[in-house]
Amino acid sequence: MLATPVVLWGGWPFFERFWASLVNRSPNMFTLIGLGTGAAYLESVAATIFPAWFPKSFQEMSGAVPVYFEAAAVITTLVLLGQVMELGARAKTAGAIRELLHLAPQVAHQIMDTGQEKDVPLAAVQQGDLLRVRPGERVPVDGVVKEGASAVDESMLTGEPMPVEKRAGDEVTGGTLNASGSFVVEARRVGNETMLAQIVKLVSEAQRSRAPMQKLADRVAEIFVPVVVVVAAVTFVAWAMVGPEPRFAHALVSAISVLIIACPCALGLATPMSVMVAVGRGARAGVLVKNAEALETLAKADVLVVDKTGTLTEGKPRVLAASVFERGGISKDRMLWLAGSLEQASEHPLARAIVRAAQEKGVPLAPVEGFRATPGGGAEGRVNGEGVLVGNWEFLEERGVSNEIGGSLPGLDFGMGGKYSASLVLVAVENRLVGAIALGDRVKESTPETLQELREEKVELVMLTGIKKKLR
Repeated sequence: MLATPVVLWGGWPFFERFWASLVNRSPNMFTLIGLGTGAAYLESVAATIFPAWFPKSFQEMSGAVPVYFEAAAVITTLVLLGQVMELGARAKTAGAIRELLHLAPQVAHQIMDTGQEKDVPLAAVQQGDLLRVRPGERVPVDGVVKEGASAVDESMLTGEPMPVEKRAGDEVTGGTLNASGSFVVEARRVGNETMLAQIVKLVSEAQRSRAPMQKLADRVAEIFVPVVVVVAAVTFVAWAMVGPEPRFAHALVSAISVLIIACPCALGLATPMSVMVAVGRGARAGVLVKNAEALETLAKADVLVVDKTGTLTEGKPRVLAASVFERGGISKDRMLWLAGSLEQASEHPLARAIVRAAQEKGVPLAPVEGFRATPGGGAEGRVNGEGVLVGNWEFLEERGVSNEIGGSLPGLDFGMGGKYSASLVLVAVENRLVGAIALGDRVKESTPETLQELREEKVELVMLTGIKKKLR
């Protein structure tokens, strides 16, 4: 009563695959599973219902004939467990696919011919439509910026956490995040043609891929299965001819034992389990596995190539140091206060870093008047009646700041010993260059420990960033 639903109902898919392997003359793992569990179950049913069919030599002292219900049920359960684990791994990958799909907004702000904006479903967007992307929203489709400018977070594609400046004529990708300004994009690729849709398609195909070890197991099974059947037959004949009495009983039990023991239930359990663990750990870390073959290949990897920003570092810009010119007649704290007051009207990531650094000094920031930002250049405005410029040298020069410093910024001392890579933002007050602010990224707290563990695993580490550099 207990074994029958397990073997016949739970194991029915295995018997279907067993029959298909016989019809197609392609023996595999399920051929042995079907043979072993089927032989054990049928012999046990016959021994339970019709014990009189068996000769006296088959019977125990109590008169009962030995049965193997528990063996058939346990083998079926173990193989089912492996299948369930494999389905669980695929479900995790499917969840990752759903998270990818959620990166694209379901509603787009379409600009009509009349100039008015109308919210339309993403599925209704056509090539050539003009769409408004507001600050903090994700780009709905792949396209080209027609109006406006902004900084777009493309980390979902590149892994680079620093937003990328986008102006008219630049391409944007659906699913990326608009970090600051508003812009209008012309739809070029929509629906299944977008890059995000293509990524989802590739991941879906990876779900159905098989590891090379599984393919090797099937090839081995083509030889292994006939060999096992022959061995079982030889075992039966040997025990029946030269075995101890009762010979026939010993022969039948030995032949069935060969079929049961040869069931590769461990193989059916171990491979899905390893895939489940790897895919599950990867999904929790935000890593999508390309295919099962990639997992096997990863085990042989001895060189790891990593990016710097956002991988080894936090990927969040912050003020590392500030320096002023002696002739500027201004202190570091005041320069940072003026720059922070100006940049509080900006949404650029570097600007927000300057604002945070200025606020940490504990002095309230002043309101800014006439604020104006130039994408890729800098920002300008008046703070406490003084004209303040913050940006790169080209931006300051265009505003009339004299080129007194040349190209090497003499007289600036950031106190970093030249060991850190930083982006410099120049500050001018009343068209007089007063100093610069160094912004950079901080190494993650987990990076040193992680690198040490990789070195202990004999993995060679290479960092690819602005220049190729081996991690010593």
